[in-house]
Amino acid sequence: RLGEWGIRLREARVVPDDEDEIIAAVNQCRAKYDYVFTTGGIGPTHDDITAAAIAKAFGRKLTRHPEAEAILRAHYKPGDLNEARLKMANTPEGASLIENPVSRAPGFQVENVFVMAGIPSIMQAMVESLRHKLVGGRPVLSRAVGCDLVEGALADGLGRLQERYPDFDIGSYPFYRLGRFGVSVVLRGTDAERLERVTGEVRDLIDELGGQWVEDSEA
Repeated sequence: RLGEWGIRLREARVVPDDEDEIIAAVNQCRAKYDYVFTTGGIGPTHDDITAAAIAKAFGRKLTRHPEAEAILRAHYKPGDLNEARLKMANTPEGASLIENPVSRAPGFQVENVFVMAGIPSIMQAMVESLRHKLVGGRPVLSRAVGCDLVEGALADGLGRLQERYPDFDIGSYPFYRLGRFGVSVVLRGTDAERLERVTGEVRDLIDELGGQWVEDSEA
């Protein structure tokens, strides 16, 4: 989705439920990148410590967000909203909310950090509500070409292609399926005409090396 909005994904991390690790990761990434997105750790259980850790990363107090609390109180039946569930209304002081149209418990934003649920379908719904908050560029387009060659055979040719097309990301991803090795070449860029050209050159390279490529598709 970020690619469609013209925002390039530069790094992905898996961070354990450890306060110091979360603080370090958030502070490193928010200083380095325009946007940081976190998923998970904002539920009602003891290991949901993301909100508290991000509050510490920003040097802010963790407070009960009145709007988030109102959303939870409107969602749960009387008697079902216990203190554990109310924990999901805690955010760093000054945070703005991210809408959750699925299970209602909101995420939140602090400066350039967006904190969302870990359940994929809920996170995806939250992302859609961020479109008006994010500034991107031209959409990032991608194609993939699979072949029955090994990376060593393709390496020189792909290196030369990358030199000729420095504005494209050309990635080589080996695989092993049904007892055979192969490579998927993924190309990403913002110019549709040049994308078609470099995709054609990848197919030509595979042909020259005696390999067979499968129909390229959106990556």
